[in-house]
Amino acid sequence: MHTVAVLSLKGGVGKTTVALGLASAALRRGVRTLVIDLDPQCNATSTLEPDETDASIYDVLQDPSEDTIRAAIAPSAWGDGVDVLAGSEDAESLNHPDPGETRLGRLREALSLLKDDEEPYQLVLLDCPPSLGQLTRSALVAADRALLVTEPTMFAVAGVQRAFEAVQAEREHNEHLQPLGVVVNRVRPRSHEHQFRIDELRDIFGPLVMPVALPDRLAVQQAQGACMPIHEWGTPGAREVALAFNLLLARILRISRSRRRAVHHDFDDQEIEEAVDA
Repeated sequence: MHTVAVLSLKGGVGKTTVALGLASAALRRGVRTLVIDLDPQCNATSTLEPDETDASIYDVLQDPSEDTIRAAIAPSAWGDGVDVLAGSEDAESLNHPDPGETRLGRLREALSLLKDDEEPYQLVLLDCPPSLGQLTRSALVAADRALLVTEPTMFAVAGVQRAFEAVQAEREHNEHLQPLGVVVNRVRPRSHEHQFRIDELRDIFGPLVMPVALPDRLAVQQAQGACMPIHEWGTPGAREVALAFNLLLARILRISRSRRRAVHHDFDDQEIEEAVDA
């Protein structure tokens, strides 16, 4: 089970969009996936439309027992292979700015109960809120990798810097945590400002900046409004975005297969071919 926290410390950069896009790519590729909605806004839960559950992330963080976590998980409406650990507005009350180590470890403890399932999840995506309290920090303690999301704007670049510092700091509680990379969302290729900010990100983070960016396409909002996977929306813009998510998923799965390999590498020809065919 490969666990990825999707985060940013600036709101509105599309972190939930990235989590949903990866879930869509995983569904297309047949990778059994669990999306955990830690954001009290519950946008991932709303878009994935799971069946009603008897518990939520709020209950799991209060009582990380097997009964509780299983009661909080339901199949999504997207199809067999993508499940949801339902979000809750009540989770905001648990978002303590300085939680103790016991609270931070509850989500990791709960997820460990799923590893021995007959059909375990191959990928767990943790959609974090845009703040550094108990919710985001719990995700970083539970995750193997952290995927940092940003837009090519001045304030978003500052936010991803803070998020990277948070990932490094959380290694005190999770020595296995590593940054997966920085993905730049809503890019307009002809924008000089966007290119300037991407170059700035590469100066700061070097090879951590993903070699594929997510283009700014109306199809993303349209697919989310219809509560559909981006891979099923079918417009040219949707196909362009879907290909980018295929490439991101290929990178995650490649790292998952060989954790000793360096985290930073370019896509090879076979990996790109697999992503295009997915």
